[in-house]
Amino acid sequence: MKSRGLLSVLTYSEKREDLLFLLLNEPKTITEIKSHFNTSSPEILPRLKEMETKNLIFRDNKYYFLTPVGKVVAQLFQPLVKTLHVLEDNEKFWMDHDVGAIPLQLLMKIGELGNTQRLECSIEEIYEPHKKCLEYILKSKKIKVISPIIHPMYPNFFLPLAENGIDISILVTRNAIDKIRKENIDIFTQVLGFKNMNFYISDEDIRLTCIVTDVFVAICLFYKNGTFDSKTELISQDKSALLWGEELFNYFKDRSRKIENFQTI
Repeated sequence: MKSRGLLSVLTYSEKREDLLFLLLNEPKTITEIKSHFNTSSPEILPRLKEMETKNLIFRDNKYYFLTPVGKVVAQLFQPLVKTLHVLEDNEKFWMDHDVGAIPLQLLMKIGELGNTQRLECSIEEIYEPHKKCLEYILKSKKIKVISPIIHPMYPNFFLPLAENGIDISILVTRNAIDKIRKENIDIFTQVLGFKNMNFYISDEDIRLTCIVTDVFVAICLFYKNGTFDSKTELISQDKSALLWGEELFNYFKDRSRKIENFQTI
């Protein structure tokens, strides 16, 4: 019963939940707490009292601190809250797509995507990059791409970026490489000639695409029936999301090999 009471203190009040995470960063005075939540003493003091009663926080002079129990609860509870926010903010996206394509260790950290935005393009724009993504890419100094498909715009899009010295790493599947050799070998060979351009090949059946830069991360997934959804992508600019995207790229890169010459694959 006690554990249920502690859980209800946090789950029945978003303000108590936010207060717990606020104090996880550093101790705060009542003035700082009121300022953070833009609220008055009569509204915040009962929340503080409830959390003191549950041994989550304590007051020392004018500062409020997390108790050792409060620190444990906050550090374990925060990842769950982040995960639920990411899943609930774009519930239809996660429901409609093959989420299992994301490696389990990255899926367990899906809350790191933070503040996400779902972008959709019309049928007429299906072969064009989303304007928001294009805007972010053009602001980026380094670009990493995971893709089991070769988008028609890839060759002419990445060539000028490589020419401008942008660090670019592209990881593709065996099927994508075969398509390159049949349709775009000349321009991709030209792109591969730049020192700031890296290509990797994976023999795995990768069922997602991801672009991660120093500005944003975007992911696209396949539908559960195996069809690739080229119209919908989920993007985030949170720092934690960029690190998540980097980890996703490195996961597949570590299981791939670098391409030095398309003719000798």
